[in-house]
This record gives sequence, C-alpha cells and structure tokens, in this order.
Amino acid sequence: MLPSKFPNDNGRSEEAYVTLTDEQGRSLVCTLQSSIQLEGQEYGLLLPVDTPIEILTWNDEEDDDESAVPVESEAEINKIFKTAKAVLAEHNLDLKRTGITLTVEGELPDFPEEGESNADLDSSQPDQEEFEELLWLASFYHEEQEYGIYTPADPFFILAKTNEQGEYKQLSPEEFQKLEPLLPLIEDQLFDALE
Repeated sequence: MLPSKFPNDNGRSEEAYVTLTDEQGRSLVCTLQSSIQLEGQEYGLLLPVDTPIEILTWNDEEDDDESAVPVESEAEINKIFKTAKAVLAEHNLDLKRTGITLTVEGELPDFPEEGESNADLDSSQPDQEEFEELLWLASFYHEEQEYGIYTPADPFFILAKTNEQGEYKQLSPEEFQKLEPLLPLIEDQLFDALE
C-alpha cells in the first residue's frame, strides 16, 4: 500500500504510514522510519504501530532442562489465540492477529531498567542468553502446556522494498538471503537517516 500521511497528535511533522500484508491476507500497519535507493530499488525501514509480541513455550529435554521455543505454527497459534487474548485483556492489552507478527495495542507495563532482572519471570523463563532481548508480559496454560507472552526490548524493525506501484512489500526469504551480503550497508544507511 502507498504510504499515507497522518498528522501526529502532538503537532509534530507528519509520519508516513505503510500497510504490509502477509501471505494469509493479514495486514500490519507500520510507520516508515527511513528509506534508501540501492541499485535502482527503494528499501524502507518500517516500525509497527502496535507493539509486536512473541509467544514462547517450553519443551522438556532429556537432561531435565527446559528450553524455550517460539510458537510459530499457524495451527498452534490458532489453538491458543483466544486464551492469550483473554490473558492480555486482563492487563488492558488487546492482542491482534496482524500480518508478519502478532501485536498488542494498549499501554505496556513499566519494565525493569537495563541490567535488572524481570521479577515476573519464574523458573520456566526462556534461556537468558538466547532470549535476553525479550521482556515478559504474561504467562498462561493451555491444555496443561505453559506459554509466556513477551515483547522485544528493542524496536522491531522490518526491512521492506517497493514494487512497481510504489507499495512496500515484505522481503521474501529468498530476497532476504540474496540481500544478506548488502545488509550492513543497507542498515547503516537506513539507521543513519534516522539520526
């Protein structure tokens, strides 16, 4: 979709809004943070308007240690979505089945300062090294399986490209792999434009 401009409530400059659509036809509204031209192709750095979330669960391993696993299959998300939505509603957060990633709308709780632990995490927390960039929102059980709902500690940027109509589209895995050697250059230019 072409970027549309809406005035900010605070009266500052207008932001460009872009809607990305995934393979299932679900949309995700983002703000266009910056864009660049590279080898005749325009790329944009997008930031979802609502807060992205990730749902993790824990698998028992043979050594009695539990490891956190992101819930990614459509079937499992379909199975737990209503329960997760109800749990987040108790925290005044509205879980949305948006494209590309699940998101929540609402005011997030105050998180611990950097270096402090999240007191709400219990013994079934994700591996601290692998998932240290995630912040806990809530936990729930579905059919005796525990799940945790987390949000990224850092902004969740999406790299997209424009098509012939000027619409931003998410990169396919093949396009992303092809661009991988150029990603440091693209990221440097996009993030420099943010400063």
